[in-house]
Amino acid sequence: MAEALVSVVLEQLVSIARKQIGEEVRLVVNVDREVENLIFHFNAIQAVLQDAEERQVKEARVRNWLRSLEDVSYDINDLLDEWNTEILKHQIEQEEKEGVALTKRKKVCLFIPSPSVCCGRGPIDKVVRRHDIAKRIKETHEKLTDIANSKQNYNFHENTIRATEKLERAETSSFVEVSSIIGREEEKKRLMSMLLSESSQQERSPFVVIPIVGMGGLGKTAFAQLVYNDDENIKTHFDTRIWVCVSDPFEEIKIARAIAQALNKDDNRINSTSLQPLLECINEYISGKKLFLVLDDVWNPTIDNWEPLMGALQNSAIGSRILVTTRKETVAAVMGATADHVIHLNILSDQDCLQLFNKIAFFDRERDDQLEVIGRKIVKKCNGLPLAAKTLASLMRYKKNRQEWVDVLDSKIWDLKEIEQQVFRSLFLSYYELTPAIRRCLLYCATFPKDYEFNKHELIQLWMSNNYLSTEGDKEKETLRGQSYFDNLVMRSFFQDFDKDDEDNIESCKMHDIVHDFVQFLTKHECIVMEVGCDNERNKVLNDKVRHLCLTSISDGSFPVSIYSCNRLRTLLASRLRLSALSLDIVLQLKCLRTLDLSYNLITDVSKEIGVLIHLRYLNLSWNLKLEELPDTVGNLYNLQTLVLENCRALKTLPVTTRKLINLKHLNLEDCDSLKVPKEIGRLKNLETLHGLILYDDVDENKGLIKLGDLGNLDQLRDIWICNLKSVQDVSEVNKALFVNKKNLNTLLLNFDQSMDASESEEGELQREMDEKILNAFQPHTNLERLVIGNYHGLTLCLNWMMSLHSLKMLVVGFLPFCELLPPLGKLPSLEYLTIDDMKSLKKLGIDFLGIDDQLETPTILFPKLKKLRFESMVKWEDWEGVEGHREGEDSEIKLMPSLSTLTIKSCPNLKAVPDFLWKTPLQKLVISECENILQGCETASGREWDKVSHIQNIKINSKYVQKDGVRMEPETTEIS
Repeated sequence: MAEALVSVVLEQLVSIARKQIGEEVRLVVNVDREVENLIFHFNAIQAVLQDAEERQVKEARVRNWLRSLEDVSYDINDLLDEWNTEILKHQIEQEEKEGVALTKRKKVCLFIPSPSVCCGRGPIDKVVRRHDIAKRIKETHEKLTDIANSKQNYNFHENTIRATEKLERAETSSFVEVSSIIGREEEKKRLMSMLLSESSQQERSPFVVIPIVGMGGLGKTAFAQLVYNDDENIKTHFDTRIWVCVSDPFEEIKIARAIAQALNKDDNRINSTSLQPLLECINEYISGKKLFLVLDDVWNPTIDNWEPLMGALQNSAIGSRILVTTRKETVAAVMGATADHVIHLNILSDQDCLQLFNKIAFFDRERDDQLEVIGRKIVKKCNGLPLAAKTLASLMRYKKNRQEWVDVLDSKIWDLKEIEQQVFRSLFLSYYELTPAIRRCLLYCATFPKDYEFNKHELIQLWMSNNYLSTEGDKEKETLRGQSYFDNLVMRSFFQDFDKDDEDNIESCKMHDIVHDFVQFLTKHECIVMEVGCDNERNKVLNDKVRHLCLTSISDGSFPVSIYSCNRLRTLLASRLRLSALSLDIVLQLKCLRTLDLSYNLITDVSKEIGVLIHLRYLNLSWNLKLEELPDTVGNLYNLQTLVLENCRALKTLPVTTRKLINLKHLNLEDCDSLKVPKEIGRLKNLETLHGLILYDDVDENKGLIKLGDLGNLDQLRDIWICNLKSVQDVSEVNKALFVNKKNLNTLLLNFDQSMDASESEEGELQREMDEKILNAFQPHTNLERLVIGNYHGLTLCLNWMMSLHSLKMLVVGFLPFCELLPPLGKLPSLEYLTIDDMKSLKKLGIDFLGIDDQLETPTILFPKLKKLRFESMVKWEDWEGVEGHREGEDSEIKLMPSLSTLTIKSCPNLKAVPDFLWKTPLQKLVISECENILQGCETASGREWDKVSHIQNIKINSKYVQKDGVRMEPETTEIS
C-alpha cells in the first residue's frame, strides 16, 4: 500500500509548496526548506517503490522497510492534513466574524465562499505556531531521511512507466459476466437428483445434508448459486429457500438469526442476543415447510454448535435439503452427511479451463492464432482453477500484442514459493497491473468481513474519505474517478455477484473469498476485522499499526477495551453493535479517524467532543432510530465530505453550524421524517448529492428552515431527492432554485407527498392547480438523465420542458391519482427505462403518448432507445393503441420501440389487449400478472394475443413461465422484476 500512500503525501506536499510557501508557510521559520527536502526524498523513494512492492512478498527485510515508510508517510499525511485544517478553520472563523458585522450593517445573510478563497496574513502565523507544525515537520523529515538513505541497501530497480492509466480512463463499465458454469454438467446432474428425490422419507431426519467439498477457487459457491437459482426445478420444488454466508468462525447465533430473518423479518425475536429465542422462531416458521437451506463457506463447525441448529430444523417437512459448501472434508462428518451425499468438486479439465479463459480473454474481439497458443500455456498454469482462469483472462483481455502475452507467461510471479494459495499467483499478476491508486482502493476492501455486500456508492465514498481518489486540482471529479476505479476492479474480476438497478447499473457486489484472502494477506497488519463480544476476539492483536478496523458480531453496547490501543486508526466500522452512545473517551482516543460508521445502533447521544475529529471525512449515523439531535460541534468537522443520517426518524433538526461544512459533498437525510432542515444548508456549495430533503410550509414556526430558493447556489448538485413539495405555495421559489442552470444534475426526484383523497373538494382543486404550477416551473438542465415524479395530484403531465430533456435515460412516474394524460414520451431520443405506476385515472394510451401528431416528420422512430417498459397498478386503463396499418409492410414510415427488450404489466385488470406493434419489437421478456383480460390471450397459441407475443423468448404469466409446443421455455437464472 506504500506506493499509493506516497503518491497522496507527495500531492499534499507539492500543493503546500505551490500555494502556501509564499503566504502561510513562510511564517513558520525554515519550514519551506523542510518541505522541499521532504518532496526530494519522496520523489527518490517513489522511483523504486514498484520494485519494492513486488519484492516484499519474498523478502521480509523489504517488507519491513516498506512498513517503516508507510508509518512515516501516515504521520506526514496527518500532519499536513492538520495544518490545512487549521488554516481552513481560521478562514471560516474570520468569515463568520465578518458575516456578523455585515449583518448588523446591512441586515443581509452572509454567504460562505468556497475553500479556495485565500485568507489574509493576520493571525494565521499564530495558528500554525500553536500546533508546532515546524517542529513536527523536522522530526518526520529526519525519519524519512533515514528511510530514504537505507533504500540503497536493497539494490532496488527504478520503476518503468505504467501503461494502464489509459485503460482505466478509457474504459467505463464494460465487463464480461460469466453467467454459465463450464465443465460441471455431471456434478449438476447428480446434485439435482439428490435435491429433488424423496429418499429422505426413509431417513430419521426430515432433511439431508449435502456437502460440496473442494479447494479454494474451484467455484463451489458459483456452482451452488447455479442450482439455488434454478427456476424450473428448485424454486417450484421447495416451499422456502434460504442462503446463509457462514465463513470462519461458525457462529450459531449469527447463522440462526440469518435463517430466522429470512423466514420472518418482522419477528422481534430475530434481534435477540441469545440463541434459544432464535431457535424457537426457526422451529415455528419452518413447521411443515419443505426447506432448501444453503450454508456457504463453512469452515469449522463443532457438534456442540451444529446440533442446536439441526434440532430447530427438524420441524421442516420431509424432503428438505441442506446444501453446504466447504473446503474441508471434516465438515461433512460433523454436519451428519453420509459419504454417498458428498459431492467432490475437482479441478477443471484443460479443455474446460481453456473454454472459460477464451470466453473472457477474447470477448468482443477476433481470435488470434498466436495469442491462442500462448493462452493455452497460460491456462496450464491455472491448474484447473476456474477463479485463476477467470482472473487471468480478465487481465489478458486488455493485452493487445504477442509480447504482452509472453510477459505474463514468463512472469517471475509464477515462481513464488511463499504463496500458499495457487490462485494468488494469478491475482498478483492482475494486482500489479493496477495503478497504485486503484490498488489501494482494492486493498481497503480487506477492512470488511468475508461475504460482505459492498454498496458501490458507499464504497466510493469510503475510498474518498481516505483520500484515495484525490488528484491535485481536480477534487470535483472524485466521485467520477471512484466510479472509474470501481469499474476497473470489476473488469479485472476482483468483484462478483452483482446486483443491478433497473438500468442494469451495478448497485452492489461481493468479493470472492479467495480474493478476500488475497487482500487480507497484503494488509494483515493494517486492516483488521474483529468479532467482539465473543471468543473470537482472541487472536486479534490491536496496536497503533492498525489503520482500518471493522467490529462485527454482538456487543454489550460498548467498545472493546482493546480498541484504545489503536490511536492511529483511520477507519472504524462499528455497525450493528447495539451501541448506545458515541462516548467522550472513544472520541478523544481516536483523533486520526477519517471514516466512522456507527449505523444500525441504539445511539441516543453524540458527544460534543466529536468536533475534535478534525480529519473526519465520512460519518454514518443512519438507522439510529432514537437519535434526536447532533451537537453544534459537528460544524467543526471542516473536512467532512459524507454525512449519512438515513432513517434517523427521531432527529428533529440539524445544527445551524452545519453551514461550516464547506467540503460536504454527500448528505443523506432519507426517511428522517421528523427532520427540519435549516436554510444554511443552501450555503454548502460543494454538495453533490442531497437525499430526502423535506420542505415545510413557510409559517412562523418554520422560519429559518430551508426553502427551494435556497438551493440556487448549489451548482455542483448531481443527485437530489426533494420531498413534501405540496408545502411550496410560491412558484417564485422554484424559479430561484435555478435548476435550469445545474448542468451537473444527473438525477432529480420530486415527491409531492400528498395524503389527500381523490375528492373533488374546492381545497383539493386548488392544490391540484398549485401542483401543476410548481411542476411546470421545475425546468431542469437538459443534461438530466433520471427523473422521478411521485404523489403528484395535477390533472395533466404535459410538461413542455420534459420534451427538452434530450439526455433523459430513465423516467418514473407514480401515484398520480388524477392525471389522465401523459406527454409524447416517444419523442425522447435517449429514454431507455420507463415506469408508469398507479395512475388511477388513466384510461387510454394512444398515439399522443407515442408522439404521433400532425407535425411528425416521416420516416421516424419513436421510443428509439427504450429497453424496459413497465406498467403497474393502472386500475382504469383499458386501451393501448398503436399505429394503424402497421402490418401492411415492413417498410412502414413509423417504427416503434425498436430496442425494447423487457415489458412488464402488473395489476392492470381492465386492459383489453396489448398493442399490435409488439410483434415487430425485439422483445425478449414479457411479464404479465393480475391482468385478467389479457392473461389467457398470451398463454397459449390459441389465445387472441398470441400472434403479437409468440416471438418472445421468455413469457411469464402470474409467476409461471409459458410453454411453447408443450415444452416449457428455458428462462434465465435472473428473475425478471
